[in-house]
Amino acid sequence: MCDTFVHIPSQKDATIIFGKNSDREPNEAQQIVRYPRTIRTQKTLKATFIDIEHPIETYEVILSKPFQMFGAEIGCNEFGVAIGNEAVFTKIPFDKKNPGLTGMDLLRLSLEISKTASEALHHIIYYLEKYGQDACGVYADKNFYYHNSFIVADKSEAYVLETAGKHWVFEKVNGYRAISNGLSIEEKYDGISKNAIEFAQKKSWIKKNETFNFKKAYSQWLMPKLAACEFRRNNSEQQGKNYADFTIENAFQILRSHGEHNQHFLPQNSNTKSICMHAAGLLTPSQTTGSMVVELRKEKPASVWLTGTSAPCISFFKPFYFGNDILEETNFLKPTAFADESYWWKWEKLHRSVLKNYTENTAFIKLKQHELEKFWIKQDKILIDDNWNVINAKHVSLKALKESIEVRDYVLSKSFKKSTTGFFYDRYWSKQNKKVNL
Repeated sequence: MCDTFVHIPSQKDATIIFGKNSDREPNEAQQIVRYPRTIRTQKTLKATFIDIEHPIETYEVILSKPFQMFGAEIGCNEFGVAIGNEAVFTKIPFDKKNPGLTGMDLLRLSLEISKTASEALHHIIYYLEKYGQDACGVYADKNFYYHNSFIVADKSEAYVLETAGKHWVFEKVNGYRAISNGLSIEEKYDGISKNAIEFAQKKSWIKKNETFNFKKAYSQWLMPKLAACEFRRNNSEQQGKNYADFTIENAFQILRSHGEHNQHFLPQNSNTKSICMHAAGLLTPSQTTGSMVVELRKEKPASVWLTGTSAPCISFFKPFYFGNDILEETNFLKPTAFADESYWWKWEKLHRSVLKNYTENTAFIKLKQHELEKFWIKQDKILIDDNWNVINAKHVSLKALKESIEVRDYVLSKSFKKSTTGFFYDRYWSKQNKKVNL
């Protein structure tokens, strides 16, 4: 499960804010990485499953991605194009032979060659129509397939793109717009694939004499309900539209919200209505494994805020910038399938320790979260407005990274309150921990 949003301000010169939580299996580590501009020698490359044709010149990108995959759940490029993708569940069947691209492949491929949101939108469509998306995007459950929706944004505009097989529809965004794990574009749209309407009519998914509705025609009924996608999307949009002056702090707050249990949240009671997703067993098998917020400024550099961890409610959004090497493996060792020394897994040790008594064990983290992020936001503003250069940008990022590690290590050095979560929840996490030697 996932949630993505974008806020388009009414003032034409104001900053567009994009955000996403990536919800994956709890033992699927997420890697944050920077790939610099590249000119490759080959005209083809290997995506997650297949070889494809792709331009030899690619742009600099910052990604948050499942550690073992080519593609990414969230990303931004040097031109200030940001994309997030969502799993959606449609009536189009899968062959389940992996002859196509994952939604994450489509996201990365588009970011690598796009200078605007409009270009990125049409690059996704191009690859979708050429190669299709019959590809498993899941880590352990190799029988779980889904189609994809996207928010594609730049410093001037944004689009929602929703797909079903090789069919697609898109709309331009006004104001605040969120997507979750279900189709949301209905009768009003700005573009649609050539045969989408005719195909749905032939399948009797919609009548020829009624106004075409993409969601009604293509959406599966069961999985969107289990995923509570309507609740999360509405919750995100309600929060986003309530802010008169939408800020980066508001974006963090939305990605940390826990749905109907927001005021008195306990992870053992979590469900799929939570934007900050916490795995709890069979009915809530996913957790937020990575988060990103991007400030897309008209005339100034973008700020890319990344957790690099699961559970944004007990983690830190740290600022990163294009043009420097801070996201190389020296600072962000690539995680593996087992608990290791990477930033993600070391923070995951803290995350799973505090779950046993969430309220008591997270009090200090949340105090430091408020204090440090407020300071980093001030430092970011000084950097962007008065002191911009690549060296200063790297220094701001390194300082934030160091301070987040100091908090993590301090908390891990302390004893944790005893478990108050109950037998079945403790047993679930004990099994997850055993799988990864944690």
